[in-house]
Amino acid sequence: MTEAMRTGKVAIVTGGGAGIGRGLATHFAALGWRVAALDLDGEALDELAGLLPADRFLPITCDVGSEPAVQAAFARIGEWTDAVHLLVNNAGIANPNAGPLEDLTLESWQRWIDSSLTSAFLCTKEALGLLRAAAPASVVHIASTRALQSEPDSYAYAASKGGLCALTHAMAIGLGPEIRVNAVLPGWIETGPWQKAAKRREVHHSDADRAQHPVGRIGVVEDIAATVEWLAGEGGGFVTGQQIVVDGGMTRKMIYV
Repeated sequence: MTEAMRTGKVAIVTGGGAGIGRGLATHFAALGWRVAALDLDGEALDELAGLLPADRFLPITCDVGSEPAVQAAFARIGEWTDAVHLLVNNAGIANPNAGPLEDLTLESWQRWIDSSLTSAFLCTKEALGLLRAAAPASVVHIASTRALQSEPDSYAYAASKGGLCALTHAMAIGLGPEIRVNAVLPGWIETGPWQKAAKRREVHHSDADRAQHPVGRIGVVEDIAATVEWLAGEGGGFVTGQQIVVDGGMTRKMIYV
């Protein structure tokens, strides 16, 4: 590795192949950061690798809910960089609908928990040495407004995101002051344009969809990327242990049916 490759800021994004994670990886690469993206979907990572500078992007196919897989991934990252300034724990099952509680199996429940909550624990644990080498460093958990409110049949998803919020303040206390830890809670974020080509779709929103948001529109991935950038920078330097809701005000609006 050349000295030039070792300089500058480095970010790791889990679930980086599609959706919010893909947007985050692209955003930080555009800022000149070197980015490592972990995802179970190798096809999505390969596609993203074709869009980002090869000298600033490390794609790693990885099941972030598996401890051996995470350990192997971070061994590769450790060969690629000496320090990491930002870890974004974004991975998770996107679909929150688990069906009726009486039909929810322990195996299915565990998949939701492992993909989001367990993965955040495993990846942060393995990243600690690299984060401390870059200190001050930042960890951002991508949770959800479903940690605060629910719709029917979202039991495991809500539990995993609520767990991320609790893990946030526990890590902020345990890992500070070298590492700040915060959570971003997205609301309705349109991720259609940020899927891999095989799953990309044209997006249409109704006036009623937009009217649910006091800001008058649906959220975009760039809204989350901008928030994470702020948290990772000097502007967010006095912020840790916090849950930042990015939802256009939707969870503050009373809707009578």
